Parts: sequence; C-alpha cells; structure tokens
Amino acid sequence: MKVFKYPSAAAQKRLDAIVNRDLAFKARDLQAVKRILADVRKNKDKALIGYINRFDAPKLTAGTLKVTKTEFNQARSRVDKGFLRSLNKAAKQIEAFHRHQVEQSWFTTNVDGTMLGQMVKPVDAAGVYVPGGRGGETPLVSSVLMGCIPARIAGVKNICITTPPTKSGEVNPHVLVAAQRVGVDTIYKAGSAWGIAALAYGTETVPKVDVIVGPGNIYVTLAKKMVAGTVGIDMVAGPSEILVIADEKASPAYVAADLLSQAEHDPLASAVLLTTSARLAKAVSDAVAEQLKALPRRAIAEASIKTYGAIMVVPDLTAAFDLANQIAPEHLELQIEEPLQYLGRIQNAGAVFLGPYTPEPVGDYIAGPNHVLPTAGTARFGSALSVDHFVKKTSVVYYAAKALKRDASDIIRLAEIEGLVAHARAVRIRKKR
Repeated sequence: MKVFKYPSAAAQKRLDAIVNRDLAFKARDLQAVKRILADVRKNKDKALIGYINRFDAPKLTAGTLKVTKTEFNQARSRVDKGFLRSLNKAAKQIEAFHRHQVEQSWFTTNVDGTMLGQMVKPVDAAGVYVPGGRGGETPLVSSVLMGCIPARIAGVKNICITTPPTKSGEVNPHVLVAAQRVGVDTIYKAGSAWGIAALAYGTETVPKVDVIVGPGNIYVTLAKKMVAGTVGIDMVAGPSEILVIADEKASPAYVAADLLSQAEHDPLASAVLLTTSARLAKAVSDAVAEQLKALPRRAIAEASIKTYGAIMVVPDLTAAFDLANQIAPEHLELQIEEPLQYLGRIQNAGAVFLGPYTPEPVGDYIAGPNHVLPTAGTARFGSALSVDHFVKKTSVVYYAAKALKRDASDIIRLAEIEGLVAHARAVRIRKKR
C-alpha cells in the first residue's frame, strides 16, 4: 500500500479519488435495469422465469420458483453441527441487540382538550434480498440474519427471501437452515434486478412487499434505487469501506489484516489507514504485501488496494478524526490507546470498532449490530439497517371544541398567508358554532 504524508497534494488527490468513488452508474446499466423492471412489472412470472432461465437456472419453472417444505427438510441434514452452533450463537446475539431498537406507540392528553400521539406499527410484508455468492457456493448466511431478524422483531407478519438459485435450481442448504432459524419459510429462487422487481411489483407467484432490504451487486442496487417510492428500501449501498485510525502501539499485522478484510470484497472497495506513526505506516504497508500472497481473492484485494487504498501519516489524532468525519466511512476502527475516550469525536461513521481485539468481521457475523451500513459518505445522514426500517409511524391528533376555538385564529392566519382559503374555511366554519 502506498504511504502518503497528510496534508499534501498527493494525499489529497488520493483521498478525493476514494471519497468521490460514489454511486455513479453507467448509462447501459441504468437502461438494462429499467427494461428488466418494466418487463417483470408487465409480464410477471413469464418475464421473471425468463431471466432466471437465462442467467441462473435453465430448467427452473414457475412451479419450482418457491422453495418447498421438502427442500427445507433436506437442508438440515446437509449442514454440520458446528455450523448450527455458530448460527444459533450469531442469531441470539443479533436478536438481543435489535430488541433494544423497538419503539412503542405513545399518547399525551392535556387538560385543554387535546390528545396527541404516535402509533408505531410494522409494515405488512418485507422482502429480504440475499446475494447468491459464486453461484451458491459461498452462501451469504449473515445476510439472512441481518435482514430477517430486525423484520421479525419489528412484528412484520409476512417476510420472504429472494436469492439467486444454483444452476440446478437449488438454494444452498446453509441459507435454508438460516432462514428456518429466524422463522422465515418463504424463499423465492430469484436474484438480481428481476428478483427485486418481483418483490416491488408482485407476480402470479411472488407477492408484492412493502419494504425491500439487503445488499447486492450493481443490478440489485440500481433496481432498489429505481423502485424506491413504490416500496421502502433500506439504502442505496455502494462498495465496502474500512478506515482504521491507529497509533504507534497498534499491531501492523492486525491493521493489515483488517484493511484486507474489506479490500477482498470488491475492486471498488476502499481501505484507508490514518496513523500518527511513520514507522507503523511502513510496517503496515509491508504486512499488507505479505498477507496478500496467501489470499484466495488476491486479485480483487490487490485491485482495491492499488486504486482505493491509502496509508496516511497524519500530524496527530485530532487531524485523524477530522479527516475520518469528512470521509464518513462505513466501518471505522480505532486501534489506539484508550479508544473509548475518543468516541465522542466521531460524528460520521456507519459502525465503530474499538480496540485491537475488535476487527470488523466481528460486526459482520456475530457481535449483534447490523452489518448493512451506509457507504460512500452516506453515514453523514444514514444509519444501519434496523427495526426502524420495518415500521411506520402514524401521527394521531384529537381536538375538543374548546381546544379548536383556542387555536382557530392562529390556524386561519397561517393558512391565509399561504393562500389556502379552503384550509382556513375548514376551521372558520367550526368557529361559528
């Protein structure tokens, strides 16, 4: 990894390239996804099955689109007990964390004859997209947990999963067992933009949902962006990111491993180290080069590091935190002494990992917080996927006659200033009584 001194023109140029690696999409991808959405919306199962046959499972039919009870039952015998133990531990901890996010409806009553409140209710149906990962060979079990658990805790009655099938028309047994663990028994074998379209618009087989969540490739991301408004979505997410702030006592091997944990995701992923130590900077650069040699996804990680990786030697920790807040990273690690003392300096980050023994992957799989996080600087205003994404909040207003009489003149005045005469009349007509 290249080492830069910050501030400098070279450092700023690299940071600009990283920060401006935004969610821009190619025109041909936009048009392709637009056509897919329109096709599935109009032709429903016929279009959906056509795309599945063309890109994933040549022999899949509308009759085999939904995972059957037999497939679920067979799946459990195809996974080992170690996986079941790890799955159960992860699910319990993710459930415990998300239960703290549940909000209750509330109401206030006043002696002046008013009652105000807010009803918090779950949406009726949610769709969770689970990427297939190398044709089902690397099932993203964690996406099942992170998408379905908050929906279930929110109280959503109808939760379904869409995921790309293997070439033979199956779903990886680990995904099926994970779905069963979180109480979801409805899975459709549909991926990419056509899977999102089916959830957003509904087909003869796939029912329409109210909210769609989950990560995916550029086609999935574009499809979610285009159907937002027709349905709710969690976020428009870009490539993975990690930013590590480290001092001279940090372990070069630990920091390098953590940077590569995100670089291996995607050539567009970014991995940045901000450190006060030139010695550590050099040691981390060397450690990254050494650890790359053993990575199965070496080519991907190397491309990421080469274009969107950087080690910045900063004057002090104040400069590091100022820069981190400007970048607003998806994942922010603090490998510094007494990291808790610096927590208040963080304004913008999707998730924060404190200390040398909290590598980012603990958040991906088992700690409890959701790993679906804002990227591309959207942590400035966005938040992790949570129970809130699966509920809607309805305001409740009650005015007695005396309360309306008290506020009538003010309402009328404000309405008339806005030129909304009928608004004013709706209040004035009640004043006469």
